[in-house]
Amino acid sequence: MPPRTDLVPATQNLPTRRASGGGGNFLATLAMVVPTALGAAATVALHTPFAIIAGAAVGLVGAMSPKIARQWERAVVLRMGRYVGLKGPGVFTVIPFVDNIAAWIDQRTVTTSFAAEQTLTADTVPVNVDAVLFWTVHDPEKAALEVQDYVQAVSWAAQTALRDIIGRTSLTELLRGRERIEAELQALIDVRSTPWGVTVHSVEMRDVVIPTVLQDAMSREAQAAREKQARIILGQAEVEIAQLFAQASVAYADNPTALQLRQMNILYEGLKQKGGMMVIPSSIVDSMGPSGVMSVTALARQQERQAADDEAAPPKLPPGEDERFG
Repeated sequence: MPPRTDLVPATQNLPTRRASGGGGNFLATLAMVVPTALGAAATVALHTPFAIIAGAAVGLVGAMSPKIARQWERAVVLRMGRYVGLKGPGVFTVIPFVDNIAAWIDQRTVTTSFAAEQTLTADTVPVNVDAVLFWTVHDPEKAALEVQDYVQAVSWAAQTALRDIIGRTSLTELLRGRERIEAELQALIDVRSTPWGVTVHSVEMRDVVIPTVLQDAMSREAQAAREKQARIILGQAEVEIAQLFAQASVAYADNPTALQLRQMNILYEGLKQKGGMMVIPSSIVDSMGPSGVMSVTALARQQERQAADDEAAPPKLPPGEDERFG
């Protein structure tokens, strides 16, 4: 069977996991040195070697008893193979050769990166998805006793849940509904990991990678949609303009004088441009008469000449400046 390529190993941002029975080095040393020193003193005083042997034995047993759990740690203690309770944080003792610390459980928030590669969506599009999981151990007893390796179990549960959700989600929903998918993914992983004493706080999708060919097709589709929307807006503007022209025609039909003034204004604005030439419809000439057209033309030319004279005239000096230069 060929190897699976849709799952990749997850990575955990975990602190160093202490081995069973670690911690309490200073107290262990102190518990060993004091009985041994007392045994040596008794040996010198009583002239018998049994005292130092007994002191060394007591010191060895005492060195194995004290332990220290840090603030975020809990020690799972087994006695003769049976669970007896949790210890920590702080200093605690165990019975040497009888008690055993099965695990040191870290209760800080852990981040786990996981991914699904070349996973098919509901519409058969292969995608690569990267995500990050934030979780903590709320029940150290279950984390130590109900699952062999709770860290690895959480990472595999996250990856399989991600594949399940991708398989029943279309590409469009995957790209647009990230918040909904993240909430659904968090709930699914939390249900699977709760029996192990683990609580999932949040899941964040970092990246969704689709094939390059599909990216180009989606880009062209988005561009076509924008062009379609632009044409729709332009058509709506044309409709509004036509409606306004229709309203204006009704107003001009009821008021011929206003129509004539508007015609004169259009003619005047056209003739104001320097070197401009305008073709005047015969209907305007009939309504305004030749004299009216000539009057508007003469007024436009007069303003054109006045503007040219103003540009050619020298700048005027402020009052008093002409006398000083004279």
